[in-house]
Amino acid sequence: MKVVGLFAGIGGLESGLAEAGHEAVMLCEVWEPARAVLSHRYPNVPLEPDVVDLRAVPVEADLVVAGFPCQDLSQAGLTAGIAGRRSGLVGHVFRLLDERRVPWVVLENVSFMLHLDGGRGLRTLIEAFEERGYRWAYRIVNSLAFVPQRRERVLFVATTTDVDPADVLLCDEVTATQVETTLATHAHGFYWTEGVRGLGWAPDAVPTLKNGSTVGIASPPAILLPDGRVVTPDIRDAERLQGFSADWTAAAEAVGRPSLRWSLVGNAVTVPVATWLGSRLATPGRYDPDRDRDLSGDTRWPKAARGDGRRRLRVDIGPFPVWMHRPALDDFLKYEGKALSARATRGFLGRTQRSTLRFVPGFLDRIRAHLDRMEAIAPVPRVSLPRIAAVAAE
Repeated sequence: MKVVGLFAGIGGLESGLAEAGHEAVMLCEVWEPARAVLSHRYPNVPLEPDVVDLRAVPVEADLVVAGFPCQDLSQAGLTAGIAGRRSGLVGHVFRLLDERRVPWVVLENVSFMLHLDGGRGLRTLIEAFEERGYRWAYRIVNSLAFVPQRRERVLFVATTTDVDPADVLLCDEVTATQVETTLATHAHGFYWTEGVRGLGWAPDAVPTLKNGSTVGIASPPAILLPDGRVVTPDIRDAERLQGFSADWTAAAEAVGRPSLRWSLVGNAVTVPVATWLGSRLATPGRYDPDRDRDLSGDTRWPKAARGDGRRRLRVDIGPFPVWMHRPALDDFLKYEGKALSARATRGFLGRTQRSTLRFVPGFLDRIRAHLDRMEAIAPVPRVSLPRIAAVAAE
């Protein structure tokens, strides 16, 4: 298919689709650091600056893809909903479809959109597609099926063709391979910025890579290694955890601070997820209608559903379409991580004291041991009582 990538970011969807044989004919992205990456990685593909100003998609386009902004839908973001200033930009997708009814559309966003505001955002999308004569299917897919990162995202496929979108999105399912892990044999990822609630931790994987901040505040996870060290991964390994090659985002440093690369990576679509989807777009499977369940009594959107033009149906399917072999997280990492500082470690441990999160026995003991080592390397300065009094007087 000929692909138009809206809200293209650093090209996660487009790169994965290309690996499955599809070709980008136009990209659109407004953020300058992401545009720098796209210009470097796709030098021969026209790059439009802003979807708001885009009047039409190329006539040869078969597929429009849009990982539209998630800031207003994310549990960690503003949760303003589909009408939020950023996430509401998805309305321009439908404006462009009204100009030309492109036969295939793929949307991607955070799984929290199923629950936010009673699922109003997803309902808005479904109604907009149905009004335009599209059949649709959506499903939560976990990147853990492909890479050692626990990352659930909604994939939404809509089409006006004779192909059932369920044959693309809802015919592959496997049971995840459960690896028996211990703290002494496997790495465990967690967010040191949390500790009370949040994304929690992940055995032999990292929790969802976050987008950080558009002003350049990085938000990497921490990783407890089997030898007891606690590190934050190198940005090149973060890129690889999203399925990109190392230094995929290096071109962004020409237009912004290096830490912006964390935001670019955290916002991206995991490349092998898009490759799997692209392969099914090229060669659809056969949906099993025995997976259909009645949706009418549901008060919340399920994790997978479809609309066949007459009915909306819940679909009984899990988040793992495949399970790709990958090395253990400790072996996956290629670049030296940065030791988590004593201050960051101390803050995390303090928050766990009032936490509802649960960790396996020995996890927090290892974090405390890391803190002891870090404080031995750089002891906390002690200020004498006379000096404290002098400062107070000043």
